[in-house]
Amino acid sequence: MSQRLTSTLSTLVVDDEELAREELSFLLRDFADVEILETASNGIEAIKLIGELEPDLVFLDVQMPGLDGLTVIRRLREKGGDLPHFVLTTAFDQYAVEAFRLQALDYVLKPIERERLAESVARARRSLEDRQMEEDQALESLNLKAPVQRNKILVKANNRNLIVDAQDMIYATIDDGLITVVTSTFEGQSNYRTIEELQSNLDPNIFWRVHRSFLVNINKIREVIPWFKSSFQLKMDDKKQTEIPVSRIQTKRLRTLLKI
Repeated sequence: MSQRLTSTLSTLVVDDEELAREELSFLLRDFADVEILETASNGIEAIKLIGELEPDLVFLDVQMPGLDGLTVIRRLREKGGDLPHFVLTTAFDQYAVEAFRLQALDYVLKPIERERLAESVARARRSLEDRQMEEDQALESLNLKAPVQRNKILVKANNRNLIVDAQDMIYATIDDGLITVVTSTFEGQSNYRTIEELQSNLDPNIFWRVHRSFLVNINKIREVIPWFKSSFQLKMDDKKQTEIPVSRIQTKRLRTLLKI
């Protein structure tokens, strides 16, 4: 989401009722700038797809068995990182206060009317354009400051503090706020709090944020694998030959970088 102008709103529809998913998807097809990536029937599936597809916008049913929509947002917020905009859909109005406390973009009552849906889509579009402008300004500010690039990073492994050449890092990933650094010989934890913080201290021509949760060394990519809906995975040069998803946002850069 953070590296491109918003030409389309990549969208996920989540509802436990098949008819509701179909009706909402049908209504959304009238909006030329909305691209429905996938639909999900429960909260667990929603969390998985949001992590894999990185949609701009999620229409999320509030009342679902097992994991309701509000809990989906809470769990994603606990993981940290950039989140999509959420539009909560429900037949009941009593969840509105909690929805907006969780910073939902909108709260739409069922049955959903096209005019009301148009308001949500327009609100999402404006919000993403504002976010893009803020990120472009922040990036320009960082470039002007010319941050110092580190050649060494500290990695904690087996109760030892190891100093690693940055070039030896194959990739880094974050899960539940903990950053794991993987090299050709071992893996361990970094003291950096976020992937963004780690990336800002490394050479931007070599270390690439291919996904919300992954930072890769482009010199350690072994293979590019075609994947879901014209996207790709990167097979890395570590012992496990880890396959890392490339977000839809970064697919264009991948095609340019490797002439795909």
